[in-house]
Amino acid sequence: MSPATSLPAPEIFVRGHAVVGEGPVIDPRTNELLWVDIPAGVLSRTPLAAGGSATGSADGSADGSADGSAPGSASVVARVGMSLGAVAVRDRGGYVAAVGAGLGVIGAAGDGGPALTVVHPLLPEPDRRMNDAKCDPAGRFWAGSTTLGFPAGGGALHCWDPDGGVRTALRGLDLPNGLGWSPDGSRFYLADSVRRVVLTAPYDPAAGRLGPLRELLRHDRRDGMPDGLCVDEDGCLWIAVWGAGEVRRHDPRGRLLAVLRLPVSQPSSCAFGPDGTLYVTSASDGLRPGAEPLAGSVFALPGTAFRGVAVGTFAG
Repeated sequence: MSPATSLPAPEIFVRGHAVVGEGPVIDPRTNELLWVDIPAGVLSRTPLAAGGSATGSADGSADGSADGSAPGSASVVARVGMSLGAVAVRDRGGYVAAVGAGLGVIGAAGDGGPALTVVHPLLPEPDRRMNDAKCDPAGRFWAGSTTLGFPAGGGALHCWDPDGGVRTALRGLDLPNGLGWSPDGSRFYLADSVRRVVLTAPYDPAAGRLGPLRELLRHDRRDGMPDGLCVDEDGCLWIAVWGAGEVRRHDPRGRLLAVLRLPVSQPSSCAFGPDGTLYVTSASDGLRPGAEPLAGSVFALPGTAFRGVAVGTFAG
């Protein structure tokens, strides 16, 4: 097997200190990158990079403009007052969100602002919360949930259908994280971070149903945890490896193809922009103050030869 390719060093896209920056997703309506800080309950946005280093801050302040008017400047879309796992763009305006103990809408059309409305309070237990989420090609919102402390089997995967119904599609997970679909929508991917595995299953995009899960790849305990992920048009997975300071590209069989090394140890997720730029969020959680000055920033690798599979928008 040939060695993995080392990718060029990334640039700083937004200089910040997010506790757990996560859930990067492109808003095609505004050509912006959206991302969250999970425990802070903050949704931020930044115009997509045109190349070059960024000067913004993920807390909404910036060395340049803080109104979201230029690449690298960050503006806060919403502070929801509870944990915020991830959002997706909503066709009817605003965003859908995996938030606190359920699923909701931020900034729905006609509501007068970016306030949060919790539509489905799924988790009555006080020790559970929602985590990463993403829309499938048909506009369903898939979201993981976990139990604080991450006990074995305390997590689940939920699906919010466009008709408004919510179902629990999988139980017995630990910490469901990065989600993705193959270019034709026929295969589903899911990272279960605490178990250090990436799982895959056949997927019926018309019905929104999963087939039997199997393990695609497993990380050694010394080698970090698979966290957020995205899929490129070649069907390869880009996986942020928490604790290893890397994003790794694997082919659909799990073979390692390329490695992007970052100046932080806790990359948390990644997403492709329309021009092939790879955006990577990161976290400062649990680190000694000053140990990693760039922890919690958003990074960008422009000029890649890859294009990401378009992420669905919520059709409900």
